[in-house]
Amino acid sequence: MPTPGRAPINPFLANDPNAKARRLARALVSDLVTYFPQRRDEGLRDGTLRDLFREEIKKSYEEFVEQVGREFADSTPHFQDALNEILAKGQKVF
Repeated sequence: MPTPGRAPINPFLANDPNAKARRLARALVSDLVTYFPQRRDEGLRDGTLRDLFREEIKKSYEEFVEQVGREFADSTPHFQDALNEILAKGQKVF
């Protein structure tokens, strides 16, 4: 029984910095796909994804670092995972 005056804990709303960082990374990388779908297709086809998105990835990563902090960003694979899963469609490009 929940303690009086306290809402039950919902695991999906828990204050989990890793979950928040993963969501943020995925949102930032998804934006790249949304804004540049042809460039992404070209990069996947030609193997030039990393070069074609160099500037956009840099800007997105800076935003990620600004929101989660440099130390946390550098110590987790969340942004790189999002790049590989979303931008590179599951390939290990980054």
